[in-house]
Amino acid sequence: MNEPQKSSPSVDEWYKKIDELVTRPIQLMEVCGTHTVAISRFGLRSRLPKQLKLLSGPGCPVCVTPTSVIDALIALCRLPNITIATFGDMLRVPGSVSSLQEERATGKQILVTYSPLEALDFAKAHPEHIVVFAGVGFETTLPVLAATIIRAREQQLANFFVVMSGRLAPPAMMTLLESNDVRIDGFICPGHVSSVIGSKPYEPIASKYRVPCVITGFEAKDILEGVYLLVEQIEQQRASVEIQYKRAVPEAGNPQALAAMERVFRVCDAAWRGIGLMPNSGMELNDEFSAFDALKRFGITLPEANAMPTGCQCGEVMRGIKTPPECPLFGNGCTPARPVGPCMVSTEGSCAAYYRYGSGE
Repeated sequence: MNEPQKSSPSVDEWYKKIDELVTRPIQLMEVCGTHTVAISRFGLRSRLPKQLKLLSGPGCPVCVTPTSVIDALIALCRLPNITIATFGDMLRVPGSVSSLQEERATGKQILVTYSPLEALDFAKAHPEHIVVFAGVGFETTLPVLAATIIRAREQQLANFFVVMSGRLAPPAMMTLLESNDVRIDGFICPGHVSSVIGSKPYEPIASKYRVPCVITGFEAKDILEGVYLLVEQIEQQRASVEIQYKRAVPEAGNPQALAAMERVFRVCDAAWRGIGLMPNSGMELNDEFSAFDALKRFGITLPEANAMPTGCQCGEVMRGIKTPPECPLFGNGCTPARPVGPCMVSTEGSCAAYYRYGSGE
C-alpha cells in the first residue's frame, strides 16, 4: 500500500482541523469494507467530534452476496464432478439451508483460491474436474475476473465456468440516497474501487443529489484528510468529487481494467443481500462470453430466497440505519466464531470490525 504524503498534517493535527470545522450534526458513510476495518482499527470514531458520525455502508462484497447465489453454488457443488472455487470469506456465509463450509465437510469439492486466475490454473491442470468460480466482488476484482474469462476462452478450456455476482458501488450509493432511510451528508468513497473506475462515476451523486464525495486511501491520515475535505464541503454548502488518494487514483481510472470489464460484462439490475434489488448495480456476462455462465450450462435457476437469518439486522447495518452494536444479536449469539449474519462472517464486514476493535463511540 502506498504511504501518505509525509508533508501532510499529522493525525493529531487532522483531528484538530476537523474539530474546528464542524459546527452541526454531520453523518458520513464509508462505502468500502476496508475503510470500515481501518476506521475501527485506528479508533477514529472515538476521537472525532460528537456531532460527526461515521456510518458503515454496503461495501463488503461477501456481505452483499445474496442468499440465492450461495444456494446456487451449493446446488452446483452437489452435482457430480464439480469443484467450486471461491474466496475463503465465502465459505461460512450461510445460504438457505447450508453453507459452502458445511458442504465441504460432507465431502463436496470446495477449493479456496486467492484469485480467479488460480482457479483457472486449477482447471487447466485438472481437465477431469469441472471448475465453477464464485464471481463475487466489486469493480476492484471484476477486471481480474474479466481477464481470467478472456484467457479461458483463448486457451479453449471447456471445464471452467463462473457464477456471476459482480456489484457496482456508485449505483448502490445513489439508491441509498433515494431510499431516504438514512441521512447521508457525504461519502468516503472507496480507494480500491476508484483506482479502477476513477472519479467520474461519482459525479452524479454530487451534482444530482448534492452530496459530496471524497476518494480516500486507507491510512489514518488519509481517512482523516478525506473527512476534513467532506466536512469542508458540507460546511461551505458545496458538493463535488475530490480525490484525496491521488497517489493511487487517477481521474480516468484504469483504462485497461475498464476495457476488460466492458468487453466481458454488461450492467444489470442486481439483488443485494439484506438490501434488495438495486437498478444497474450489478454485472453479468454479456452474450459473447455467456458460454462461461455456470447457471446456464448446468440448468440451475437462481432461487428467489434472499431472507436474512432470524433476528439478523445486517441489512440495516449495511444501509447505515443501525450500527452493529444496535443489533440484538451482536456479541450475543452472533460472533466471528459463531456468525449469524454475513457482516460478522467477512473480515471486511462491519459487525466483525466492530466486534474486533470496538465501536469507538
